[in-house]
Amino acid sequence: MDQDEGLASVDNIVTQFNTYEDFLDSQITTVDLYYLEDESLAHQLVELGYRGTGEILKREDFEARKAAVEIARLAERTQKKTLTSAGKDLQDNFLKALAVREEDNRNGKVSSVIFIRDKNSYGQEVSGYIDYADRLKTEDFEVYFSGKRRLFPRPTDLSFYNWDSRVAVCNSSPNYQVIDDNPDGLLFKYKKDRKILNVDPKGLHKKERKYRAYATSG
Repeated sequence: MDQDEGLASVDNIVTQFNTYEDFLDSQITTVDLYYLEDESLAHQLVELGYRGTGEILKREDFEARKAAVEIARLAERTQKKTLTSAGKDLQDNFLKALAVREEDNRNGKVSSVIFIRDKNSYGQEVSGYIDYADRLKTEDFEVYFSGKRRLFPRPTDLSFYNWDSRVAVCNSSPNYQVIDDNPDGLLFKYKKDRKILNVDPKGLHKKERKYRAYATSG
């Protein structure tokens, strides 16, 4: 039996039995108890490998693997709770793209910048670039993935522009430094690897909603 098969066998045991004593009980037959007349002695013989109907497994190995399996379960549960897109039946392609990138943006494997241009609830046309990873940390995206609210740029994002009032704002974020004095348009410098993200503003002046997501490896 190779290492992977051995671990799979142990995992099967620790998930099947709540305690090591339960495992030992499963290895003892009624005949064993009849002749030994002592359950504690029967347990000891199973631990030593002298009795039993299945695989020999030491107490320390059982308890260590039991703890590891439980930690993995808790981590998986926590991750599912953390991912606000998990379990959502997403029909919108933009939300699907955000859902695909959510986990990697949360754990720092990827950093995405989202461009949005749309009309807000006041009928004003707004556009801007959003640091997706930063927004995930500072607000609950459940309202967006559930369809209760649409994602819009804010004056606190990397960039924000109101086409009606002509108000323009730029802000650096924990992940990006905004370079707004570039003659060809906005640049974002990723703070981890200091690479420059060039977002070309040309062709973004149509009146329909637009989305662009740019990813930089973390």
